[in-house]
Amino acid sequence: MEFNEVIQNRRSIRHFTSQEVEQDKVDQLIDCARLCQSSKNRQPWSFMILKGQEKDKVADIMAEPFNEESKEMFGYVNTVQYSADTIKRAQLLIAVFQVCEEEWFAPDLISMGAAIEHICLECVNLGLGSVWIGDICFNERAVSKYLGYEQLHLVSAVAIGYPAEAPKPRPRKSREEILLSKK
Repeated sequence: MEFNEVIQNRRSIRHFTSQEVEQDKVDQLIDCARLCQSSKNRQPWSFMILKGQEKDKVADIMAEPFNEESKEMFGYVNTVQYSADTIKRAQLLIAVFQVCEEEWFAPDLISMGAAIEHICLECVNLGLGSVWIGDICFNERAVSKYLGYEQLHLVSAVAIGYPAEAPKPRPRKSREEILLSKK
């Protein structure tokens, strides 16, 4: 697929078929992230592939603090549960960890975002669907502990599988709305 087509066709996919993602495609996704540029070539990322019960347990841990009682305190409680449900519908989850070094936190975080986007774009190229799961950060410490990497910062996760939906493009701001001029 042409790169411009990949960008044009990228969507957040939240419903997946039951078809397993082949190991060679998982390897390609990790290679795309591994080859991503990073600030000062620090490559501050580590990835964990989760499937089956382990993946579902991560979803449960992520949503644990959010119940009906917390709905009034946290307006995003519904999105956290929806993200947990999305993880359970996906065939795999890639947990994305960052090395914790305070002086490098911001540039490394930007690098992490670029690596995640490489994964999401390669999913389109491979005929897969994906969605970036930011809600995992709301219970990051508990998820990291369960996965055995408390010393790392769990930045995000990517739910992946074969798409069972084909969402239309979401509205985008025009160039004029996003370009600034010097004042």
